[in-house]
Amino acid sequence: MHVHKNITALTAVVLSLGVAMSAIGCSRAPAEQLTAGASGDHFTPSIYCGERCKAQLTLTADPGAVDCNVGVSWSSASFPYGAKSTTQIPEFAKKFLPHMSVAVADGQGDATTQSGQVDDLVAQGIDVLIVSPQDASALSGAVTRAKAAGVKVIAADRKVDADVNTYIGSENVEAGKVAGAAVVAAHPEGARVVELAGSLGASPTIDRGNGFRSAIAGSPVEIIASQSADYDRAQGLKVMEDLLQRFGKGQIDAVYAHNDQMAFGAIQAITEAGRQDEIAVYGVDGESGALDRIKRGTYAATVGYPLVVNESVIAAAKLCSGEAIDKRIVLDSTLIDARNVDDYVANPPQ
Repeated sequence: MHVHKNITALTAVVLSLGVAMSAIGCSRAPAEQLTAGASGDHFTPSIYCGERCKAQLTLTADPGAVDCNVGVSWSSASFPYGAKSTTQIPEFAKKFLPHMSVAVADGQGDATTQSGQVDDLVAQGIDVLIVSPQDASALSGAVTRAKAAGVKVIAADRKVDADVNTYIGSENVEAGKVAGAAVVAAHPEGARVVELAGSLGASPTIDRGNGFRSAIAGSPVEIIASQSADYDRAQGLKVMEDLLQRFGKGQIDAVYAHNDQMAFGAIQAITEAGRQDEIAVYGVDGESGALDRIKRGTYAATVGYPLVVNESVIAAAKLCSGEAIDKRIVLDSTLIDARNVDDYVANPPQ
């Protein structure tokens, strides 16, 4: 494979978290959210990549011989999943693939900005693009242009409405189903649920919402309100405060948040309102902070939605080496609650 030696000075910059975050202009996530879920000391997929997933990500080539340029375009690095991914992907690549250059761009939560960044990465001469789109539809044009330019594309964490070489991530519909089933099991006589949805138009928002609804269909559990909090902790706090004003004491039994960050905000609002004994909170992701809250009894459960750091880098190495790869690679989704939380504390999904 031809190697573009002068890809960009950004490659060197993004290998440091502090420099990267200032260079791309994103806000820093809370420190508690950046310490867990490290990519590890071995060139292997994570523990959330099952046997089939591991077989799909077997690299035949010598990692030391993989020589190419990779661009990473993430929807936003201002929330923990994006912050960890944009930091750990270049770190993992540098550790095990000395001749793989990695350039990172932060879409800053704006699909137009991210589309332009993808075009810029392609113009710089990348061989592989790892993209987690802000909006599945809005990024389709940029991804299609990248493919037309001969770039191989990995959709990481989120789907994009375009042809890609592979899409790696847990099943968001399944995550929603697991959360919904947990609510039904905990409330066999019924529950009134408020939903804190993620960013509008993002594939996880659509899928996690649909999965939850399919799980509660036919049960006495009902969603009485749904509002976007944009996967943001502060927004989760504000939206939950508004919902607590709208629905008085005894009118909400559970909260379903599309990610842990919004759940943390909801828990804060519920606690400050003195309603923690009447409302159970459920979420998705499996951050270390979520596991801590489950152990303390302030969070009912979270569905593990693991990072795809190792898997994305190994997939990029396979594509750089001309090796075949499956169109879909699925990581596990697991309900984590008080019964099994201790099993995951040492290796949280995030």
